[in-house]
Amino acid sequence: MKIERTPIVNRYFGTLLVRIVIVVFVTALFFTRREIITSFLTQPALESVKSSVYWPLVAMWAIQIVMMVKHLIPPKVYTMALLKRKEDKLDLDPNYKRERLLQFVQKQNVRAWYVMLVWVVFNGVIGIFYLYGILKVADMFMISTIFFLCDHICILFYCPFQSHIMHNKCCVNCRIYDWGHFMMFTPMLFVKHFFSWTLFWLALIVLIRWEIVYARHPERFWQGSNRNLRCSNCNDKSCQIKRILAKNALQPAAIRHSF
Repeated sequence: MKIERTPIVNRYFGTLLVRIVIVVFVTALFFTRREIITSFLTQPALESVKSSVYWPLVAMWAIQIVMMVKHLIPPKVYTMALLKRKEDKLDLDPNYKRERLLQFVQKQNVRAWYVMLVWVVFNGVIGIFYLYGILKVADMFMISTIFFLCDHICILFYCPFQSHIMHNKCCVNCRIYDWGHFMMFTPMLFVKHFFSWTLFWLALIVLIRWEIVYARHPERFWQGSNRNLRCSNCNDKSCQIKRILAKNALQPAAIRHSF
C-alpha cells in the first residue's frame, strides 16, 4: 500500500529524523562522556552557555523551547491535530447533537485521566529511583530524551495510549494530543535546574492551555460537531502507517483462525 506523502506526513518524517539524530548523539554522550550531561544539569546555566562543550545541549534545550512556543502560538500551516483547538478551524455541523457531544466529552475525559494516572505513577517510580540515588542526573536526561523520540513514534507508528486507553481513531481526533511535551519532560521535574525546570513548566503551560480550550470549546474536538476532523476532510493523513501496521498485525491472526 502506497503512503500519500502529504505536507504534514513529510513534516513528521523530517522531525522524526531530527529526533533520531538527537537521540543517537545523546546516547553516545551518555555512554562515553556522561559527566558532560551531569555538569550541564548541575552547574549554573550561564557556565554551560559560555562553554562550547555544552553548546549542543544548550541548542537542544533551545529547540525544545521553540517547539513548545510554536504549540502555544502555532503557525497557520500545521497539523490539524493541534490546530483543531482554534476557532477558525471549526467547521460546525449544524445537525450535531449537544447531548452526544457531552457524552463524548465525558467518556474522553475519563480516559484522559486514566492516561494521566498511568503516566504519573510510571514517572513517580522513576522519580523515587532518582531521589534514592538509584538513577542519576544523566539517567533522567537520557530517559527524557527517549520520551522525546517516542512522542513521534506514537504519532507515526504505534501509540499504546491510543490503542489501549483512549481508543481514538487517529491523532487528528486525539483528546490528549498536546500532552506530548508534558509527557516528554516529566522526568525533568525531579532535576532541580534552570534547563530542566524551564522545559517541564513550559510543557505544563502547554498542557493547561490545551485543557482550558477543550473545556470551553469541546465542539472543536469532536468529529461529530467539527466536520474538519472527519476522514473525508483530512489533509494530514498521518494515520496511514498505523493503519498499514494494524492491518498486517491482524492478518496472521486471521490466518490462524481459518485453520
